[in-house]
Amino acid sequence: MAASFFRERDDGVELYVRLTPRAAKDAVERTADGRCHLAARVRAVPEKGEANSALEKLLAAEFGIPRKSVKVVAGGTSRLKTIRIIGNTAELAKLMMGLAGRGARALSRHSG
Repeated sequence: MAASFFRERDDGVELYVRLTPRAAKDAVERTADGRCHLAARVRAVPEKGEANSALEKLLAAEFGIPRKSVKVVAGGTSRLKTIRIIGNTAELAKLMMGLAGRGARALSRHSG
């Protein structure tokens, strides 16, 4: 079964993320209910793009890719966001499939 929280593109992948700002810690999780998105939490507030920027930084750290490769492309003022990650599509898809295999537990070990 393919992971439904991302879609391959010619220049990378797009992720579908549900963001919760003002969280106790920064973390990325796979949803337990099989929904078509990742769940992410950031400590930043949803003002002046701070939560979006924190999400981009968190995802870049989680996947070990340059920060400039990660961009919120839809849902800037919504909890449901589309994130574009530019890079080698095959390598990024492999990362995403590995993420899908981890189930519902917390993925991120980053707290700052």
